[in-house]
Parts: sequence; structure tokens; C-alpha cells
Amino acid sequence: MEKISLVVPCYNEEKNIKLFYEECSNTFKDYNYEIEIIFVNDGSQDNTLVELEKISQMKDYINVKVINFSRNFGKESAMYAGLEHSTGDYVAIIDADLQQKPELIKNMIKEINKDDSIDCVCYYQERRREGKIKSILKKSFYKSINKMSDIDFVNGASDFRLLRRYVVDAVLSLSERSRFSKGIFSWIGFNTKFLPYIPEDRKYGKSSFNFKKLVKYAVSGIISFSVAPLHFSIYLGIILSVLSLIYLISIVIQKIFFTIDVPGFATIVACILLIGGQILFVLGIIGEYIARIYLETKKRPIYIKKELIERKATINDNKDEEDKNC
Repeated sequence: MEKISLVVPCYNEEKNIKLFYEECSNTFKDYNYEIEIIFVNDGSQDNTLVELEKISQMKDYINVKVINFSRNFGKESAMYAGLEHSTGDYVAIIDADLQQKPELIKNMIKEINKDDSIDCVCYYQERRREGKIKSILKKSFYKSINKMSDIDFVNGASDFRLLRRYVVDAVLSLSERSRFSKGIFSWIGFNTKFLPYIPEDRKYGKSSFNFKKLVKYAVSGIISFSVAPLHFSIYLGIILSVLSLIYLISIVIQKIFFTIDVPGFATIVACILLIGGQILFVLGIIGEYIARIYLETKKRPIYIKKELIERKATINDNKDEEDKNC
């Protein structure tokens, strides 16, 4: 029997964990696949781990693994850990807040089994449940990164996706520390089918992704999969140098041919501020790339596992087994 692994990153989801598990249990109860759920507790500050431990002690037909991090390493690390511990023929990545319904995984399985050439099925948000400003900024980000990068990023594509086993192995082969999974999924290639969905409202809690984190995430994505900012700094230097030369020529012409006195103090201050700002801006771009090189050379682990809790299926709901017993 083929197996499906569900990778579920969890951060402060104590009120959603039980509801999520119950929905998964009801959704896959009569499904002809072995089910494995891998919860990754990403350093939660609430009772998420307590709720996960309760689930690990329940008797059910689902195989459960709970990976508890030593601290918060971020969703990217949690997804990597879940993929690394998965054993399924198919692996789905899904959030625990029930904005992404487990029922949709059945649809992904159906789509991927229709065509053997499909390696991955990914859901994208057909309609976003967010403010107009944030929506505009996200669209601008995807337009910008697609122009700067050699790979294509689908606007609205989420981490909610189903991967075949060999696609998971390809993702795990990229063990970089500064991870941007949306870019990694695109970079490894493979044939991906995109399906639209409308996310549900969160049952409890608030998203941990505030505006500041989203901006940081966007910058990380651009720097991880594009060197265009470095090229931009070159073009900026050329443009400002040309403008400075034009301005210098105009001053000389005014002084020699028109005997116009050019105020020196204001000109010098303006030039210093312009050039100084340009230098700091370019250094900042270079610094971002150097920082990532520095972090990669340290070769620190992507995450640190404090403990691993495993529960094998204790109730057999496999129809084939029931037929054998008859």
C-alpha cells in the first residue's frame, strides 16, 4: 500500500492542533493509502507541544511523528525537517491553522495520479484574504523577482503542495542554510501542476508573518535566487557618475563662458550626500550577499532536534485487511 506523509509546521498553534488532527482523521479514514502525519514544533511559546504529545498518545489508524525543535528556527527549517523525516511515496506540506483543508490533499492525489508526467501539485491562492496594500506589494514582488531571476515564480503559489518521493529527495539535496522554499521548488524543475483555491479563515490565533517578516522574506528570496541587485549597483554607479560629470561640465561652462558664480557650499554638501548615500546603498547590497556566504561557510545545521516522538498506527482501518480477516 502506498503512503502519504503530511508535513505540518507548527508555531503557537495550541488551539488548532486538535481540530486539525481530527479533520485529518475524518478525511482519510476510508482512504486507500497509509497516512503519516509529521508535526514539527518550531519552538512554540504556548502549549503546542503539550497538545502534540496528547495526539501522540491517542490510538488511531494514523502514524504520527512529532519533531520538537530546541528553539524557533523558522518555517523553512520546519518544512525541511518534516521532509527529511517523511517516508511516504507522496509528501504534502500543509499548515496547521486549517486555512488549507486536508480534504484538498485528496484532490492533489487525484490530479497527480491522472498523469505520470506530473511530479508535483501546488495550490495557489485564487483570491487573497488580506488587505489591498499587502496584496499589491506581493504582486509587485512576484513581478520584480521574475524579472530579476532565471526561474519563474507563480504569483500566489503557496507551500501547500504535494510532491512525489523523488521530488522530495531533490529538495533535500539542496542543504543550503538560507532557505527560500518557493525558489527551491522552482529551481529543481520537475513538472508542477497549479490548482486554484481560496484559503479558509484561521480557526484560532493570528498569523506570525507580520509586515516586517514578509519584507525580510521577500528580500531573502530575491538575494537567494538573483544577482540582479549587484548588477543594479553597477548601473547605479554608472548613472550617478554620468550625472556628476554632466553637472561638473555645466559648472565649468557657467564659470568660464557666463561668469556665473556657483555657490560652492551647497554644491559640495549635495554631492557628498549623494555619493555617500550611493556608497552605503551599494555596500548594503554587497553586505547581504557576503552575510549569506558567511552563514553558509559556518555550516551550522538547518535545525536542532530536541526530541522525536513517534506513534505507530494502533487501529487498522485498511479495507484490504478487513477482507482478509473475513
